[in-house]
Amino acid sequence: MKKIFIARKADKAMFKTLIDLGYQIDISNNELTNSNELKEAFKNYDAVITTIGCDINKDIIKEAGEHLKIIATASVGFDHIDIETCKAKNIYVTNTPGANSWCVAEHTVGLILDATHRISEADRFVRKDAFHGFDFNLFIGDEIKDNIIGIVGLGDIGKAVAKILVNGFGCKVYYYDCKRDEKFEKDYGVTFVAELEDLIKASDILTIHVPLQNDTKYLIHEYNLNLMKSNAYLINTSRGAVVKEQALIDVLKNNKIRGAAMDVFEDEINVNKEFMTMNNVVLTPHIAASSDETHENMVKVAMKNVIQALENVKPDNVVY
Repeated sequence: MKKIFIARKADKAMFKTLIDLGYQIDISNNELTNSNELKEAFKNYDAVITTIGCDINKDIIKEAGEHLKIIATASVGFDHIDIETCKAKNIYVTNTPGANSWCVAEHTVGLILDATHRISEADRFVRKDAFHGFDFNLFIGDEIKDNIIGIVGLGDIGKAVAKILVNGFGCKVYYYDCKRDEKFEKDYGVTFVAELEDLIKASDILTIHVPLQNDTKYLIHEYNLNLMKSNAYLINTSRGAVVKEQALIDVLKNNKIRGAAMDVFEDEINVNKEFMTMNNVVLTPHIAASSDETHENMVKVAMKNVIQALENVKPDNVVY
């Protein structure tokens, strides 16, 4: 019987498909599986299903036995896995592209509205019993209709964000990507911008939707943050290290941009405390893909990848 390890605490019923096929399923009792537990799993299992927050580094992968066929992450991002070491050990790494797109897009738009309409800031104001009647000048925000929305990365999530903002809010959407999509431009009236700096200069709201890779780390840095309009907003639901946080803090403190909203951070164990004191920043704890529907979708795709690998078929969603 082939064995599959689930690398964080989960409901066994989610993996009924694998159980019905006769696979042995063992689930970690920990929310975040520690390295010793992972090393043992890599020695003894045929497949590992994991997700973001579970750091699968070189030292862990080196413990893998010859029978370990696949590490299937139930996420779109895979920067928590050492891909090069997996290649060397001939272990598939798969992800779940598209499974979380609409959920992340909805959260992104929610952050845009929160930042521009100062919703969280106003909520805190009421909760501390500071509201005592209507004030015409209280928490004046910005409408987003007719705004130029700059999308960095027109993958599944970027496209979903564009659809919502074009169809639902009447925004003008520009995008930058290494691959132009002329059909999408025609279908949704979006505009391709060939240079990132030009997109940044033009945007009223800049929203980031790229994976974290060597060429995207600090893609948004001090120089191009200072190219943003003084009344612009930065939104990040991709990965924290795509944006150089200290540079973002500096432009916010110096009122070089109007605000920011983030679901991801460079260090998610110790989020930079300077953000906590800023009223023009909206913060959420990496929950953009957190919905029952998305979790179910990601697990389904991850299971399919595992089944294919264990049946000696190359999985659909290999990331290398």
